[in-house]
Formats: sequence, C-alpha cells, structure tokens
Amino acid sequence: MQTLDIISVNIWQILISLVNLILLFLILKKFLFKPVSKMLEKRQSEIDEQYAVAEQKENDAQEAKQKWEEKLSEAKGEADSIMQTATENAKNRGNKIIAEAQEKADGIVRTAQTEAELERRKAMDGIKREIVEVSEALTEKMLEREINTEDHRTLIDSFIEKIGDDNE
Repeated sequence: MQTLDIISVNIWQILISLVNLILLFLILKKFLFKPVSKMLEKRQSEIDEQYAVAEQKENDAQEAKQKWEEKLSEAKGEADSIMQTATENAKNRGNKIIAEAQEKADGIVRTAQTEAELERRKAMDGIKREIVEVSEALTEKMLEREINTEDHRTLIDSFIEKIGDDNE
C-alpha cells in the first residue's frame, strides 16, 4: 500500500500551491510588470520621438533641396538672359561697326568721285587752254595778221563749250 501514498492527492497542498502562485503573480505584477511596462512605454516614446525628429529632418532636407533646385533654375535663367543680352549687344555692336565702316567707305568713294570730277575739270580746262593757244597760233599764221587775243579766246571758248556740251 505504499504505492497509494505517492499517487495520492493532497488538497491542502494544492491550495497552498495555488495561494503561493497567486501571491507570486501579484508580487510580480506589482514589482515587475508595471515597471517593465513603464520602461517599455518610455522606450517606445523615445523611439517615436527619434522617428519624429528624423522625419522632421528629412522634411527640412527636402525643403532645402527644393530651394536649392529653385535657386539653381533661377541661376540658369539668369545666365541664359545674360548670354542673350551679351549676344544682342555683340550683334548690335557688330552692326554698328559695319554701318560705320560702310559710312566711311561711302565717304571715301564720294571723296574719290569729287576728286576725280575736279581732276576731270582741271584736265578739261587745260585741254581748252591748249586748244585755244593752238588755234590762236594757227589762226594767226593763217590770217597772217594779228587778232585781238581776247576776241579770239571768246570765240574759241564758245566753240569748246559747244563741243563739251555735245560730248556730255
């Protein structure tokens, strides 16, 4: 019968074990569960705060990037406008230089034409004088008398002017 003592169930012992278990549960709940829960909540709030800070920094970085891109596009636009202005100024300066050169060339041509006209007139006057002198000498020899030089010149000048008008 000794085998029955080993297998027997003792109610008092079960009750004491249950009371011990409940007491252990209450003690653990009071001293361990609440502090551990508070510590976990505190850690969770710190992690959430770090995530919030990281998200704020990411947003700040995105804003800075956007501002930088805007400034970059403004700088590109400004550079384009500067290039366009410089190109227009260069074209205007080139056109002005060409116009001045054309004006100088036209002045040179006009001066050359005026000088050529003066030279032509001088040559015509010289030819007229020579013709007058030659015709005067010929006339004197032909007529063998002296003619008034002034009358003779007037006749020859009118004759030469008539010839000059016909040539022009």
